[in-house]
Amino acid sequence: MNRRSLLTSAATAVAVATLPKSAFAAPSAAATKDAMNSTAPYRSTARAQLAALRRGTITARELLDQVLDHHAKVNPGLNAVVTLDADAARAAADKADAHLAETGRPLGPLHGLPITLKDALETKGLRTTCGSPDLSDHVPTTDADAVALLRQAGAIIIGKTNTPTMCQDIQTSNPIFGKTNNPFSSDHTAGGSSGGPSVAIATGLSSLEVGSDLAGSLRLPAAYCGVYALRTSRGASPIVPTRGHIPRPPGWLTSSDMLTLGPIARDADDLDLLLDVLASPAPADADAWKIELPAPTKSHLDQYRVGLWADDEFCRVDTATRNLMEQVAAALRTSGATIDDSTRPVDFAASNILFERLMHATSAAAADDATFAGEVKAADAVADDSPSALYLKSRTMRHRDWARADEDRQKLRRKWANYFASHDVLITPAAPTAAVLDQTSVPSKDRYITVDGKKRSFFDQTSWVNLASPVGLPSVVMPTGQTRDGLPLAIQIIGPYLSDRTVIAVAKLLSKVLPTAPQAPALTA
Repeated sequence: MNRRSLLTSAATAVAVATLPKSAFAAPSAAATKDAMNSTAPYRSTARAQLAALRRGTITARELLDQVLDHHAKVNPGLNAVVTLDADAARAAADKADAHLAETGRPLGPLHGLPITLKDALETKGLRTTCGSPDLSDHVPTTDADAVALLRQAGAIIIGKTNTPTMCQDIQTSNPIFGKTNNPFSSDHTAGGSSGGPSVAIATGLSSLEVGSDLAGSLRLPAAYCGVYALRTSRGASPIVPTRGHIPRPPGWLTSSDMLTLGPIARDADDLDLLLDVLASPAPADADAWKIELPAPTKSHLDQYRVGLWADDEFCRVDTATRNLMEQVAAALRTSGATIDDSTRPVDFAASNILFERLMHATSAAAADDATFAGEVKAADAVADDSPSALYLKSRTMRHRDWARADEDRQKLRRKWANYFASHDVLITPAAPTAAVLDQTSVPSKDRYITVDGKKRSFFDQTSWVNLASPVGLPSVVMPTGQTRDGLPLAIQIIGPYLSDRTVIAVAKLLSKVLPTAPQAPALTA
């Protein structure tokens, strides 16, 4: 059984929370220069677009019209944006322009910025399906918490981006909208489940997106599409509220205990920008506490103590990825960073098994009674060494077993914390290879990937990014370099709990010394 057949539900909620003061910081000089020199602002970073909007170089309506024109040209060949709400977006842009003209003040830190949203985030008045035929006509009456934060910040939501059915695949296709194409090669997967969002960012259909990540669903497609993504920290509660994310059926107030939401962008600066808006307590907690993520304490690579985990017997990477990791090591040494390439924070295999057990357990929450009863019966009958045993026995575990698995998770968190007492960040591959061939039409049981000519498990794609998943650590995937065929390569930067700004800062510094990633052709179309 597909190990990703885990989440079958979603939740609805409204959020109005106080934005951090840092979210209202003026655009940087570099962003302003970028905006001034850009002949097509929609191709620039979000910061550059916001700078142009603030200075009046372009209006929100003019920027939106540029994006919509670009959408009409390139989206039919990509199928990244699956629901477009141009009329409502134009009305919102006109309202933003009128407000700025009348008051001289922006609506918020994302004033007038046109963005798309993953079709797993409930959006008031806008069809939200999560690729499921059962939700094909679902139009929410309230916004997900994160969507409410974006509206409060002044963003203009233009449409929804594609996802696999109920976010249950690591490639992006569903019966309603079909397949989303990788912008570098239609033969290769865009990844999943945030495939539509990552393609939208890579191709200029949106400057910012919010992806969701349980089993690499945010970071894997970002790696395959050549964009930046941040899996945000998660402890007992997430630092970005998750209510209103599908799966969990509409109306639910809870989500998976490992799910996080995080920004996707074309550069690391824009990750910071969107993190300022999204990092917030859930609305029910907003009166009592707020989130202030610590700023990085170091400003140069030579100040960082960097762990390198370039390869591992548990999940071997291919030649191109090994060569990339050697380039990363060389760049760090040249920059004067302190490097440790031998110490490992945890046992890879043990961490992966614990993650799978917890993932399958949380997937059972919304199963209907008949289905779950059948799984309990099957779990009782299956042999421990059966290929389906891990899935069935984890999904139907007793609460006592889950409590003990959670205790193992807390011990794993302590191991990571001990590691980060002597290391600032850990850098790993983002995946064993660049984007693999799309296998949407292949039955789940027959799917596999090839690593240097050897067949491997289809789900090995997510093993490296899932190091951070069970323990709630922040993790940035950043694009750097490319294969001989022009596909983007990527690395992962993991930091200690709540060091979200530090892993972004390291990505910014590394972007100056590592090879650039290729730009998606559709971004310049």
